[in-house]
Amino acid sequence: MGVPAFFRWLSRKYPSIIVNCVEEKPKECNGVKIPVDASKPNPNDVEFDNLYLDMNGIIHPCTHPEDKPAPKNEDEMMVAIFEYIDRLFNIVRPRRLLYMAIDGVAPRAKMNQQRSRRFRASKEGMEAAVEKQRVREEILAKGGFLPPEEIKERFDSNCITPGTEFMDNLAKCLRYYIADRLNNDPGWKNLTVILSDASAPGEGEHKIMDYIRRQRAQPNHDPNTHHCLCGADADLIMLGLATHEPNFTIIREEFKPNKPKPCGLCNQFGHEVKDCEGLPREKKGKHDELADSLPCAEGEFIFLRLNVLREYLERELTMASLPFTFDVERSIDDWVFMCFFVGNDFLPHLPSLEIREGAIDRLVNIYKNVVHKTGGYLTESGYVNLQRVQMIMLAVGEVEDSIFKKRKDDEDSFRRRQKEKRKRMKRDQPAFTPGGILTPHALGSRNSPGSQVASNPRQAAYEMRMQNNSSPSVSPNASFTSDGSPSPIGGIKRKAEDSDSEPEPEDNVRLWEAGWKQRYYKNKFDVDAADEKFRRKVVQSYVEGLCWVLRYYYQGCASWKWYYPFHYAPFASDFEGIADMPSDFEKGTKPFKPLEQLMGVFPAASGNFLPPSWRKLMSDPDSSIIDFYPEDFAIDLNGKKYAWQGVALLPFVDERRLRAALEEVYPDLTPEETRRNSLGGDVLFVGKHHPLHDFIVELYQTGSTEPVGVPPELCHGIQGKFSLDEEAILPDQIVCSPVPMLRDLAQNTAISVNFKDPQFAEDYIFKAVMLPGARKPAPVLKPSDWEKSSNGRQWKPQLGFNRDRRPVHLDQAAFRTLGHVMPRGSGTGVYSSAAPPPAAYQGSLYRPLLRGHAHIPKLMSNMRPQDSWRGPPPLFQQQRFDRGVGAEPLLPWNRMLQTQNAAFQPNQYQMLAGPGGYPPRRDDRGGRQGYPREGRKYPLPPPSGRYSWN
Repeated sequence: MGVPAFFRWLSRKYPSIIVNCVEEKPKECNGVKIPVDASKPNPNDVEFDNLYLDMNGIIHPCTHPEDKPAPKNEDEMMVAIFEYIDRLFNIVRPRRLLYMAIDGVAPRAKMNQQRSRRFRASKEGMEAAVEKQRVREEILAKGGFLPPEEIKERFDSNCITPGTEFMDNLAKCLRYYIADRLNNDPGWKNLTVILSDASAPGEGEHKIMDYIRRQRAQPNHDPNTHHCLCGADADLIMLGLATHEPNFTIIREEFKPNKPKPCGLCNQFGHEVKDCEGLPREKKGKHDELADSLPCAEGEFIFLRLNVLREYLERELTMASLPFTFDVERSIDDWVFMCFFVGNDFLPHLPSLEIREGAIDRLVNIYKNVVHKTGGYLTESGYVNLQRVQMIMLAVGEVEDSIFKKRKDDEDSFRRRQKEKRKRMKRDQPAFTPGGILTPHALGSRNSPGSQVASNPRQAAYEMRMQNNSSPSVSPNASFTSDGSPSPIGGIKRKAEDSDSEPEPEDNVRLWEAGWKQRYYKNKFDVDAADEKFRRKVVQSYVEGLCWVLRYYYQGCASWKWYYPFHYAPFASDFEGIADMPSDFEKGTKPFKPLEQLMGVFPAASGNFLPPSWRKLMSDPDSSIIDFYPEDFAIDLNGKKYAWQGVALLPFVDERRLRAALEEVYPDLTPEETRRNSLGGDVLFVGKHHPLHDFIVELYQTGSTEPVGVPPELCHGIQGKFSLDEEAILPDQIVCSPVPMLRDLAQNTAISVNFKDPQFAEDYIFKAVMLPGARKPAPVLKPSDWEKSSNGRQWKPQLGFNRDRRPVHLDQAAFRTLGHVMPRGSGTGVYSSAAPPPAAYQGSLYRPLLRGHAHIPKLMSNMRPQDSWRGPPPLFQQQRFDRGVGAEPLLPWNRMLQTQNAAFQPNQYQMLAGPGGYPPRRDDRGGRQGYPREGRKYPLPPPSGRYSWN
C-alpha cells in the first residue's frame, strides 16, 4: 500500500495515536557544541527499553536528501547517518537494547518490487539528466543566467543494495560508530547493541520482528518490555500489532507533503527544471549572507502509540451476539490481514479496493456483517482460514460494479469542480499575457542581460491598447521570438479554447461500463475472460500470496523462492472456490547470495557495482539472459494519473536461467568479491560497564570454537548463542576510523561478538497472543477522543506521552508585563498607554525598551530547555522540585516577580503616569488613538493566574 495514503488515512481516522516528540537540542558554549546527556530521564515522560532502527529509512534520506543539498562524498554521508542516529537516540533514550538492522538479501517475492523500483530510478534519472541538459541549452541560448554546472559524479542510490562496496563500507563505519559511542556517551553505558548489517539475509524490519518473536518464546523474556521501532514504512504498523506486545511505539519523521525543492539548474526555489527561466538569484540578506540557507526546517519526529491504536480497534471491532467467544487479539489479527487487500510490498491491490475510497472501512463493515456466518476468525497465528476469507471476498464482489461506477462519478465530479475553479481563476486574470518590452520581470532582474528598455514607452502602451482591434505592426522596439519572427509588444491574446487542464490518460478497460471483467483480462493479461483455467491460476497465485504474506508477518519467511508471477490482481468476485486451494510452501529454501540478488534487481545502467564479467551479462547482446535487462520498458498507468503510480511492465527473472548463467562467471570473483558475496550474521556490542563485558572477554581468552549460550541474567533476559568474531572489536586495541575526518579510538574498552537468535524447528508456530504476565497500559482514550474534532476545533496531537503535561503559561504579573512591551490595538510605538511598573526596579532588571528589541525572550533565556514547557512558577511558589531530584534555583524571571510583588497591584494601572516618570503616549488629539484620555484600563487575567501559551 502507498505509505503516504495509508498513514494519512490512519492519522485521520485514529488521531489520538499520534504524539509529538519532545526533543532536547545540543547546546553551544563559546563555540563548543555540548551534546545531549541521554542518560537523564526522557523528556517525553516515558522510558523505553528497546530501540529498533530500520536503517534503510535512515540511509536513503541521509545519502540523497530531497529538501537540502546532498553530501559531497561518501564520508559526509556516513557522518550524516551518525548524526541522524544520535538524534533518534537522544529522543528515545533506550535503557536495555539498541538493534540496528540493514536490509539484507530479500525474499524472491520482495525482489520483484525492488527490481521495479531500481529500473524506474535508473530510467527516471537518465530522463531527468537529458531534460536538464536540454533546458540548460535553451536558457543559455536566450541569454539567461545559470550558475556553472558542477562536475561531480551522480550518486546512484541503487548502490544501497546488499553486496555493493558502499554497503560493505557502511557496515565498517557503523562498527566504528558503535564502539565510539560505547566508549564516550554516558547514555550508552549499560546498553546492549546488536548490528545486523546487509550481509545478514532478510529485510531490516523483518529481521527485527524475527528477533522479537524468538525472544518472546523464551522463558526469561519480560512481557512488559517497552519497544520503540523507527521507520517510515506503513507495514511497520502491521508488524507492531502482529507482535501482540502491550507496549509498542513507532517513531518516524513527520510526513510533510510538497516540501520545497530547489531547481536542479539554478538552485532556486519556487519552480522545477522544466519551468526554469534562468533569472539571476535575488540577494538574500543585506550582504547576501543568507545565500546558502534553505527555506526548510529540520524534520520533526512523531510517536505512533500502537497501544492507543489497539484501543481504537477494540472498540471498532467489538461485536455482540457472536456464536463464539470474542477475542480482541484475534480480531486485530484479522484487521491486519484485511489491510493486505489494499496493497502491500508483495501483492498488487484488488481493483475494487482503493484506500482513498475507504476500502478498509468497507472491509471491516463486511467482516462484521459476515462473521456471524463464518463461525470464527479469519486467521490464527499467521495461518488463514480460506473458507471464511471466501465469504468476505464474495461479499465484496457483489458490490464491485457499484464501486467502479461510484469511482467514475467521483472522478467526473472532481474534474467538473476543477474546471469551474480554472474558469473562476481565468476571470480574475487579464485577457492577454504581456510580452516583449512589457514582459514582467522578477524583482532585481531588470538589469539582467535579457531585459529591454523601451525607447518610446507611449508608443509601446498605444500598441498594447490597440492589440485587440488590429494586428500590431513591427516597430524598431519590437521583440523577436527564438525563430526570428516578431512578437507582439503588448502580449499574446489568450484563446478562448485554451485550457491548462492536463490530458487524461486513455483507459481501455472502462471498469464503470458493462463488460469490464472481459476487457480487464484481455487488456491486462491478454487472455479471454472466458478462459476459466487461466483465471483460476491467477486467483490461486493471489491466494498463495495472501497466505505467504500473513505467515511472513507472523512466523517468518515461509519460502525464499515464492513470488506472485503477475503484474495485476484478480477481482474479488473471482475468489470462488478458494477454500480447497493448497496454501503450503516448499520447505528448506535458501535466499539468494548478495551478488546474485544484484543481478536480479539491477538494470544494466547500474552494472558498475558488479564484477566486470558479471556486468557483461547485462549488456552483451549474446548473453543468455540479456532479455532480463531491457533498456526501455512500458509503464501502464492502470487508471492512475502519474507515471510513478503506474505498473512497470518488466519481465520476471527466471531463477534457473540466472543461476545457470552465473555458474560460468563465478570463477572470476576476487577474494574480496567472494567475501562480499557470502551471507553473514548479527554482531553484539557492549561497553566495559555492561555485565556481559567480562563474560565475553573470557570467551576470547579461552578461544572457544563452539557456540556458547548467552546468560540471560546478565543481559535483561536476552537469549541466543555467542561465537567468536574474526573482525572483533576488542578492549585495549585501537579501533581505526574508516572515515578520515573522524579520529581513531586509541583507548577502546568496548567488545564485540557474533550473536545468533534462539533456533526453532522449521514447523514451530509462534503463538500470536499476549504473553502471561503482560500488563495492558492504562486506557488513554476518553469519550471525546472517539470524535475527530471537539467543539468544532481541529484536533491537535499532544506533546509527549503525559496527557497532564502542563503547557507553558504566564502568571498575572508576567501577563501585565507583556502588555507594556508588546504593541496593542492600533496605537503606535512599543509602549501601551498605561504607566509601566514603578521605579522600584533596581539595577538592570528593567530598562526602557528600544524599538525593535525583544525584552521578554531575554527574561526567559536562562530557562533550561527541559523546563521550558513548564513556564515560570506561580508567585506563591518559592521553590519547585523536578522529578524529586532536588530544589531548582530561582530563575531571574522569578526573582523579579518576587522582589516586585507589591508593585504589581491593579490600582497602579489606573494612573496617568507612574513614579517612574513614563508619561502615556498621546496622539495629536491629546490622547492615544482609540483609547480614553484617562488611560487604558487593562483587563485582569482569570483568577487562576494561568494562561496557555500557544
